[in-house]
Amino acid sequence: MTKLTAVAVMLASIFSISTSQASEPIEVIKPAVITEPEKVELGKMLFFEPRLSMSGFISCNSCHNLSLGGVDALPTSIGHEWQQGPINSPTVLNADYMLAQFWDGRAATLKDQAAGPIDNPKEMGYTHDLAVDTIASMPAYVARFNDIYGSNEVNIDRITDAIATFEKTLVTPNSPFDKYLEGDKKAISADAQTGYQLFKDKGCVACHNGPAVGGTMYMKMGLIKPFHTDNPAEGRKGVTGKEADKFVFKVPTLRNIELTYPYFHDGSVWNLDEAVNTMADIQLGQKMSAKETAQMVEFLNSLTGEQPQIMLPILPPSNANTPRPVPFK
Repeated sequence: MTKLTAVAVMLASIFSISTSQASEPIEVIKPAVITEPEKVELGKMLFFEPRLSMSGFISCNSCHNLSLGGVDALPTSIGHEWQQGPINSPTVLNADYMLAQFWDGRAATLKDQAAGPIDNPKEMGYTHDLAVDTIASMPAYVARFNDIYGSNEVNIDRITDAIATFEKTLVTPNSPFDKYLEGDKKAISADAQTGYQLFKDKGCVACHNGPAVGGTMYMKMGLIKPFHTDNPAEGRKGVTGKEADKFVFKVPTLRNIELTYPYFHDGSVWNLDEAVNTMADIQLGQKMSAKETAQMVEFLNSLTGEQPQIMLPILPPSNANTPRPVPFK
């Protein structure tokens, strides 16, 4: 084979793969490209920093545990003074692919989202001012802010910017399904391939598409039939005030879905088989056979990618100027 022929074959192969991927409703997750490693490291420290909470015990990782697929594996999260959260904690993995943050989309960006729980009395129970005072009291933190931002000033804007920069690196590439999309037809089982075809044929891809297999739109929970729940969340209505937005939520990502139970905004379903059948019923008005359900679950399991390998940061010690935690009344 001549060099010219070899190049032609290679280009044809690349074009074929690219064309194949372009025709699919799901896109490959790409590895994170880190351009600001110092800011990422600071953001990681703050993500694991429990002193951003009134109790000195709750951190971002408490509800978005990176050992558990970026969730807390509870129906609703536990907040300050053991308060029950109002809604299931969505995964932080691949969150940068979402059109907005939180189930109701009230935060436009990861940076906006990072600010919310800190001063929420049911979550971290602190205030932004106290959070800033806490971080600014520790010289090791101040030095990092100075190196990264060009001054010693610590403020909530910089704190949330650093956290968001870290969270943007929390992607899960190289799942078996990604490898399948890239041309390795043996990367997933025959049942998973059938499950993917069912996923497309039954209309699941109308909402669950793109790199994160979701997160690109809002949709009513209970589109065809009502979804019965005791959870008080009203979805987008709480943001827009419009009755038409009642029970309209951001479509969740299906990446790493086997890790992010329990399912739905109320965390009421622990079994992926049940979740598949419930969604087919209330969103699509369709019934799934036991075999179809098993095949679709096989496909969904193939969406689990490489989990972020995080080395826990060593946080600076508190000192006489650091606000004291108040874990109990």
